[in-house]
Amino acid sequence: MGGQQEEEPSVRLFREYLRIRTVHPQPHYDGAIDFLERLSVELDLPCKKIEVCPGRTIVIITWEGTDPKLKSILLNSHTDVVPVFEEHWKHDPFAAVKDQQGNIYGRGAQDMKCVTIQYIEAIRKLKSEGKRFPRTIHLSFIPDEEIGGQTGMATFVKHEEFRALNIGFGLDEGLANPGDAFTVFYGERSVWWVTVRCQGSPGHGSRFITNTAAEKLRKVLNSFLDFREKEKKRLNLSECLTLGDVTTINLTLLQGGVAYNVVPKELMASFDIRIPPTVDLKAFEEQIQKWCQDAGDGVQYEFQQKGMDQQVTSIDKSNPWWQTFSSTCQKLDMTLQCEIFPAATDSRFIRAMGYPAIGFSPMNQTPILLHDHNEFLNERVFLTGIEIYRSLIPALATVSPLEGEA
Repeated sequence: MGGQQEEEPSVRLFREYLRIRTVHPQPHYDGAIDFLERLSVELDLPCKKIEVCPGRTIVIITWEGTDPKLKSILLNSHTDVVPVFEEHWKHDPFAAVKDQQGNIYGRGAQDMKCVTIQYIEAIRKLKSEGKRFPRTIHLSFIPDEEIGGQTGMATFVKHEEFRALNIGFGLDEGLANPGDAFTVFYGERSVWWVTVRCQGSPGHGSRFITNTAAEKLRKVLNSFLDFREKEKKRLNLSECLTLGDVTTINLTLLQGGVAYNVVPKELMASFDIRIPPTVDLKAFEEQIQKWCQDAGDGVQYEFQQKGMDQQVTSIDKSNPWWQTFSSTCQKLDMTLQCEIFPAATDSRFIRAMGYPAIGFSPMNQTPILLHDHNEFLNERVFLTGIEIYRSLIPALATVSPLEGEA
């Protein structure tokens, strides 16, 4: 690779952003906000800051359209990144090291600081060419996506400031794809975090006590994990299914007990469940209820998180937003792979408010490394992504007025 002097300014900017430690549990959000405000000045675009929760500020940069009454385009990205285990990284995860192959290593390289800079750099190029579009374009930069979004997008969508953005269509993050295709997500699985409490007879650890919490817990675990095995088998046996099409259940917490020689009166198991939009959520909860009843008396469940919205964005040609997105990609000779997102992003809050949204990160020929050690993105892939947005943004911002629009 060439020296630092020849580096593309957009790559340099990407690496600068990666060095801002917006990592949980104490993200340096002020550094990210200062960085984004600086970019809004460079772009000569207004920047608005909205504190949605104490110490949690959303940044909105707006490029007004020539017909601002039309519904706008939202380009969403989150500013936070997940924790790292530095001993497993070959480079400092916050140094944004670039190797001889042009791979840029850093926490957030794929998830999703790349997309933030790609949006900004595409808009910089479009503006420098003197372009203007009918629809207004909003860039939103959101905190706390990686810890569930409750203190970020989930709160923001209920604000008057969000409604005032007058959104018609949103783009948010997707995933890398190791092949030539680009993965596109039109919906997400519902996230359920559930804790099952098993109560039973306590006593001395030397006896055969009947009706113990442990016996009930064993039945609960068998029911949940047998179902997990069935879904895993279903995924493995079908070439048509992806992870987003099946329900995953994982046992994530076990709690209870006081001493080695005391049979406890209560034991608890917590599960992370991800449910596709095709599943009847009411029927699924009834299944959980039955598993608990079958385990015996004194077995109850409670939700820590219970996503009930199953909105998906239409990927039918009758949807003008999708038609524009997909036909633009087609013109760029891109192959799209449409899926349900297996995890969770801020898109779910946008869709829940009734706005169509697509999850898309332009990263093909790239291993999926979000949340993983040695997360990286190649600079060539990164630069190609800017060019993709340079085509997508104008296309979406010039979608003809739709029914009900001024």
